[in-house]
Amino acid sequence: MTQPESLPLAGLKVLDLSTFIAAPSAAVVLGDYGAEVIKVEQPGGGDPNREAVGFASYPDSDVNYPWMMDSRNKRSIALDLKHPQAHDVLVQLVRAADVLITNMPPAVRERLKIRHEDLADINPRLIYASLTGYGETGPDRDQPGFDANAYYARSGYLDALRYDGEPPHFALPASGDRATAMALVSSIMMALYRRERTGQGAMVGTSLLASGLWSNGVYAQAALVDAFLSPRPPRDRPRTALGNCYRTSDDRWILLTLPREEAGWPLICKAIGRPELLDDPRYVTSASRRAHAVELTRELDAAFALHDLAYWRAELGRNRVIHSVIQRMQDIGHDEQARYAGAVVDTAIPEMPRTIAAPIHIAGVTPRLAHRAPALGEHSDEILREAGFSAEQIDGLRAGGAVG
Repeated sequence: MTQPESLPLAGLKVLDLSTFIAAPSAAVVLGDYGAEVIKVEQPGGGDPNREAVGFASYPDSDVNYPWMMDSRNKRSIALDLKHPQAHDVLVQLVRAADVLITNMPPAVRERLKIRHEDLADINPRLIYASLTGYGETGPDRDQPGFDANAYYARSGYLDALRYDGEPPHFALPASGDRATAMALVSSIMMALYRRERTGQGAMVGTSLLASGLWSNGVYAQAALVDAFLSPRPPRDRPRTALGNCYRTSDDRWILLTLPREEAGWPLICKAIGRPELLDDPRYVTSASRRAHAVELTRELDAAFALHDLAYWRAELGRNRVIHSVIQRMQDIGHDEQARYAGAVVDTAIPEMPRTIAAPIHIAGVTPRLAHRAPALGEHSDEILREAGFSAEQIDGLRAGGAVG
């Protein structure tokens, strides 16, 4: 296993001044690959993500899995940034930092004097990473942005996903946040690479809106050239029956995926035991199959309903039909391939022995083992001592309310 000191980001010091999921997740990824991450939190409650397991849209659990996943391997200092003495502490931390991550609204940063321009002279090598809902400028820059409203709704993602005649459906919680986190990681790494060549820090960032548009790039780019598709038709009248989902006799679902339709169509006919469909005039070409997608869907529905999932996995595999089982969430813990892919990894957290890894692979490098997320202010004294504060000074900061 890779030792922490030999990880690619070992020695990098990161201040995480962010809350909820997108920006803190970016800090997690840096920490996974060796960075030392200090989470700066408001005394009294800290990051609201500490309480996310109780949100209505989250699966209920006695394990505080959102907090442990999004703050693993971090240290926490409780610092009231509205307090003048706390600002002095932050300045001292900034002097030694390589990266600062924040998702505070621009007006709050200005009020707290923690904008990039406020800190750049203190540490000219600092990479100041900003995550916003809608961007740093413009009429909506101060609007509250979350993945549901900025990433999914504003980008057109939810509209593109809805079925004809149905309202938009909500996306799964924090999925846009995690995609955006990787964009922020990319921005930070580019700035670090530039700093290696120039010695200069920079302000970098992304927004949930920009990341949502990038993820919805096919449809968003189509809109920019005035190309539009009508809302998605329901499953029983698809645009193509060969890119559709089918139910097996044991109530599981299989997704067919045929990027090379002409080559794959004969393989499907063989797999389902219906070679006569090859000569059916409704299905002889790609265009005719799409014109008769409703009828072909009925044929395939009837065929897949005859056998269970195990049968179809074997038969489709034997006939080299590109397909995937639509995995149920409860199956993820038993997905051996997810472990081989490095997507599910072991932890040192007794109540959460496995976790989801960042989607990054570096040959010969094993990311840091996940240890539990910190209690609020758990490392305040330790971090202050490392920053050069004496015991008396620390006592004074705590007594004055600057440190929790």
